[in-house]
Amino acid sequence: MLFGNPEINNPLESSHHPGLKTLFFTEMWERFSYYGMRSLLVLYLTKFFKFTDEDAGTVYGMYTALVYLTPLLGGWIADKYLGNRRSIYLGGFLMMLGHFSLALDGIHFFYIGLSFLIIGNGFFKPNISTLLGRAYDSHPEKKDSAFTIFYMGINIGGFFGPLLCGYLGESINWHLGFGIAGIGMIFGILQFHLGQKHFRDLKHTISEKRSDEKERGREGILVLLLLTFFSIFFWIPYEQMGSSVNLFTDRNVDRVIWGTEVPASVFQSLNALMILLFAPLLAWLWNYFEIKKIRLTVADKFSIGLILLGISYLTLYPGSLKTVNSMGPLLVYYIFLTLAELCVSPVGLSSVGKLAPANVLSFMMGVWFLSNAVSHYVSGWMSGAYSRWFDISEFFLFLGIIGILCGLILYILKLTFLRKILDKF
Repeated sequence: MLFGNPEINNPLESSHHPGLKTLFFTEMWERFSYYGMRSLLVLYLTKFFKFTDEDAGTVYGMYTALVYLTPLLGGWIADKYLGNRRSIYLGGFLMMLGHFSLALDGIHFFYIGLSFLIIGNGFFKPNISTLLGRAYDSHPEKKDSAFTIFYMGINIGGFFGPLLCGYLGESINWHLGFGIAGIGMIFGILQFHLGQKHFRDLKHTISEKRSDEKERGREGILVLLLLTFFSIFFWIPYEQMGSSVNLFTDRNVDRVIWGTEVPASVFQSLNALMILLFAPLLAWLWNYFEIKKIRLTVADKFSIGLILLGISYLTLYPGSLKTVNSMGPLLVYYIFLTLAELCVSPVGLSSVGKLAPANVLSFMMGVWFLSNAVSHYVSGWMSGAYSRWFDISEFFLFLGIIGILCGLILYILKLTFLRKILDKF
């Protein structure tokens, strides 16, 4: 089905806010558009416009960085003027225009399209996550569970986007792939409109619930800033998936299955597919630890995620020494990368909703995404510039060491200097 009908009864509605399903499907379609377009971006630049790897990596890095920088401004405007719902409408409409601009031929339409996507995402991304967090202010114990479900919606879109847009773009016509991404954004806007009634009274509810949390709010902001800093060193290696790993897959991996070569962009769907498979497992594991009184703080989960990220790139190192590789190491890479992401991304989103003061909630969500902006730019630049210092195998080894080292440093900080604060969260 194209939309999740808010009127349909299902088990989620008895235990979760009725707006969860609306936001689940809205974000699913938006991420379908984003990841479908992203899977084509570097390949489109190098194959269609004949950009060098370094130039394509720079464009990719600038785009993905600005996509995560503008939520800082969009969150502030939402807090002060527009509110969450109007910001989501505006952002969705601008992103729809951006995808359709990419579907037109010409480099000027390409850059116009990227501009619309960057600005639109600034309004959309921080506010849909904030709206979900606000829906659970009266039931904070369900917030982690709600964000895990929401994150699965993100990755359903992330799975089908590269699969459909990537295949159509590479195999039939580049602009068709971008156009399908635009149609997905239309569905997302319509889905959000269908569920508006669930969010009309949220503002009044939160203003009462969070007024006595000022002291904890200050400590929460400190923890969020620390996690934001370390998340930069998570997303820099992670985002190589869409650039250097994408090109490595295209050029150095044997992608023939049953006599047919699978487009490299389609492999971008593996991460989303594995999240759908592993997210219930991780949710069960966190719950099992709670039952057994084994308490993992947010910092513990981040440390685990960073270490798993490092291991993912170490699994690529042996295969990258060869000219042609089987798909086996690539699949193992995606498994560890996915487990790492599940320890960091949904936990981070949930933490912003729980720790940030209500009057700056959207802004702090923008601050969280600011780490993505910095890391996406650095990651994009590195994907093209690494060849000045490393070959591809040394680059993957370097990324692996960075991930493991940062995970160990955060864990040591949690055990020593910052133990009193980090143990609260």
